Amino acid sequence: MPFPPAFGKMLNKKSRKKKLGEFFKSKTVLRKWLNIGTKDSDFSADEEADSETDFEDHAEIELLESDRRVFRFLSSVSSSDHVPYKSRRKSETMRAQYINTKEIRLCVGTWNVGGRIPSDDLEIEEWLDMNEPSDIYVLGLQEVVPLNAGNVLGAEDSRQVPRWESLIRQTINKIKPAKTKFKSHTAPQSPSDVSDSGSDSDGDRDERINPIDIEDDSFENLQSTDHSFEVGVSKKFKHSRTLSNLERFGLSWPEQPLDLSQHQQKTLKAYSYDSQSAAVQKLRMQNSIRHTKKKSWAFVRVISKQMVGIFISVWVRRGLRKYIQNMKISTVGVGVMGYIGNKGSISISMSIYQTMFCFVCCHLSSGEKESDRARRNVDVQEIHRRTQFNTSSGGSLPQTILDHERIVWLGDLNYRMNSSLDRACQLISKKDWPNLSEFDQLKSELKKGRAFDGWTEGIMNFPPTYKYQVNSEKYDVKRTPAWCDRILSYGKGMKLMSYKTSDGLDLSDHKPVTAFYLAEVEVFSHKCLQRALTFTKAELEDCN
Repeated sequence: MPFPPAFGKMLNKKSRKKKLGEFFKSKTVLRKWLNIGTKDSDFSADEEADSETDFEDHAEIELLESDRRVFRFLSSVSSSDHVPYKSRRKSETMRAQYINTKEIRLCVGTWNVGGRIPSDDLEIEEWLDMNEPSDIYVLGLQEVVPLNAGNVLGAEDSRQVPRWESLIRQTINKIKPAKTKFKSHTAPQSPSDVSDSGSDSDGDRDERINPIDIEDDSFENLQSTDHSFEVGVSKKFKHSRTLSNLERFGLSWPEQPLDLSQHQQKTLKAYSYDSQSAAVQKLRMQNSIRHTKKKSWAFVRVISKQMVGIFISVWVRRGLRKYIQNMKISTVGVGVMGYIGNKGSISISMSIYQTMFCFVCCHLSSGEKESDRARRNVDVQEIHRRTQFNTSSGGSLPQTILDHERIVWLGDLNYRMNSSLDRACQLISKKDWPNLSEFDQLKSELKKGRAFDGWTEGIMNFPPTYKYQVNSEKYDVKRTPAWCDRILSYGKGMKLMSYKTSDGLDLSDHKPVTAFYLAEVEVFSHKCLQRALTFTKAELEDCN
C-alpha cells in the first residue's frame, strides 16, 4: 500500500531538518578543531542586567552625556594618537585633577570539578568566602564536563552550566549580616565633602540585600577619599549646563559615562504590617519570593563563557553593574593538536569604573614528568601570545592580557611537586607548608622567570589541592599531592587579603581555592573635573 503524498512530504521535511542539524553540528565541531575564535561579544549574561537602566531622569541623562564629552576632551588635550592603553593616553598630572580612587572587594575562586554534577544541596559558601561578602565574584571551573572524546572533539556540551550558575546565584544572594567594611585611607574625609542629604550613614547602609523588591543602585559599600560627588540632582543639572559649553568640540569618550552620585535612591517597596496579622505577613512574604523577578537579586551575572570544560563567570552587586563596561572575551585552545580547547584559557576584559581588569581562567597541560612542566610553561606563553581583545576604539582599550592595569590568573595550572611521594606525605602530615612549597614547580618557575615573570601569589598555608579520593578527605597516593589550583595577580593596586582552600568540599579529586582582594579602581570626580575644566578652558583661550 503506497504512502499518501502528505506522508512523503513529512518524511522529506524531517530528513531535511535532520541534515540541516547535522550540518550545523559539523560546522560547530569544525570551528572547534580549527580553533576559529568566537566573537569577543559571544558570552552570556543576565538579560535584566544588560537591559536595565537606572537613569530615568532626563536631567541626569543629560549630565552623563555631558560627562562623556568632557572625558574625551580631557583625554585628547593630554595625549597623542596610537599610544597603547597601558601608556594611559593621559598624563598623570591631568588625571590627578579629575580622578579619585576607591577600593572594591573582589573574590576570585577556582575549582576543577572533575566533570561531576553538583547536587541541589551542595554548599559552596566557604568557597565563595561568604563570611566576607564581596562586591565582585570571579569564579572559574575546570572540567565542568567530563573530558572524554565526545566532549573534546564533538559539539560543546553546556548542559551542566545552568546547574552551576543556579547554585552560584542562590549562594551569593543569601542574606548575610553586614561585615567589616574596607575603606581607602589615603586621605581623611573632610566634613565639607559630605552631602547633607539626610541619607543613612555608610555603616547603616552596608548590609546584604534581601532579594525581595529591592533595587540596589547606590553601590554604597565603596568608600571614597572624596565624597564631593554626593550632590543632589538639581545641583548636578546645574553643573551640566556649565559643562555644555564644550559641546562644540565634539567630545567623546570610549567608556560609558559614570554616575557617581546617589541620585536615585530607590526605596524598598513598603509593606505595612501594622494592620495585618502575622499569618498575612508571612503569606505576603512567601508570595513575594515566589514572584520575585530575576532583577531583584542583589548580585547579577554580567558575563559567563564556556570552552569545552573551562568555564568562567563574573557576578557583581546590582548597584555596581552600570559601572562595568567594555566587556570582551578571548578564548585560546592549547590542548589536542595544540589548538583544541580541552586545555587552554578564557580571558575576560572589562572596565570597572575607569580601571581596566583582565581575568584569565585556564586549564594547563597535566603530567608529572619534566617535559610536562616545560609544556605548561609553553601553554602560558601561548595564552599570552594568542589572547587578543578586538577593539574598534583606535587602540584606546587594551588588546592583550598585559595591556590591562589589574590582572588575575586563575585555574588548574597543573604544576606539580619536584618531590617524592614519601617526602611530600611526610611534610603534609606535619602541616609543614613552607618546606613543602620549596618543592612546588610553579614557585620554582616564578623564581627563575620561566613562567609568570613579575606575577605575585599569596603564601600557601593550606594543604595541596590535588589529588584526593572523590568524596573523601584522603589523598590518592597514586599521585604525589600538589598545589595544582592557583590564583595569581599582576599589576599595582591589588591587595591580597586571604588565600585559602575549602576542606569540606569533596565533590572531585581537587579542592577549590579562593583569593580575596581589595582592588583599587579609579573613579571620575565631578568636583575635580570642574577644577580641571576651568584650567583647560583657560589654556584654550590663551591658545586662541
